[in-house]
Amino acid sequence: MTEIFVVEDDENIRELVTYALTSNGFEAAGFERARDFWRAVSARLPALVLLDIMLPDEDGISILKKLKSNYKKLPVIMLTAKGSELDKVKGLDLGADDYITKPFSVLELMSRVKAVLRRWEIDTAPEIINYKSLSLDAGKRSVKVNGAEAALTYKEFEVLLLLLQNQGKACSRDKIMDRVWGYEIEVESRTVDVHIKTLRQKLGAAGDYIVTVRSVGYKIGE
Repeated sequence: MTEIFVVEDDENIRELVTYALTSNGFEAAGFERARDFWRAVSARLPALVLLDIMLPDEDGISILKKLKSNYKKLPVIMLTAKGSELDKVKGLDLGADDYITKPFSVLELMSRVKAVLRRWEIDTAPEIINYKSLSLDAGKRSVKVNGAEAALTYKEFEVLLLLLQNQGKACSRDKIMDRVWGYEIEVESRTVDVHIKTLRQKLGAAGDYIVTVRSVGYKIGE
């Protein structure tokens, strides 16, 4: 399960954020002080860090510098009451992946968290993914079956990419809706089923690689 570290000295905000994360299927660990955060990082690296600027023992900008120096691929979202343009620019220039100013809504927070995680996964994913006769080139956004091009729509491509990135793992309809359509629109689960149907048709014989997992969703590979 994806783990997120929350570095925030305000207990109420820290508990609110960690509760929101766990309610949305993440693991979350909260830290009031930088020293406890660094101790945890040395033991295990999270998938993302939510980082406040004003902390009692070390400011968030200093923490951000160290994180980006030692863990370049670790995404960080600044979570702070400082809302001036200068503070935002400074944080982003130092490598912050996003910047949320307090007060904020839980819905906005979750949307930003998932967006950053999606971008990070895309940035670190291999350009070309092969599975049997199927080849997907993420950079060129092309799909070939036995060397022949398969013309997919944008959403069909994204669904296939997600399944190939999770080979052997069942992707629930909710996960597919969240990752491909996002939180900005309401999507019914049957929309996923329709896209899977057309995707199978366009892939021809390779369409059989997409397996229905009863009461869950879909997967590619064992």
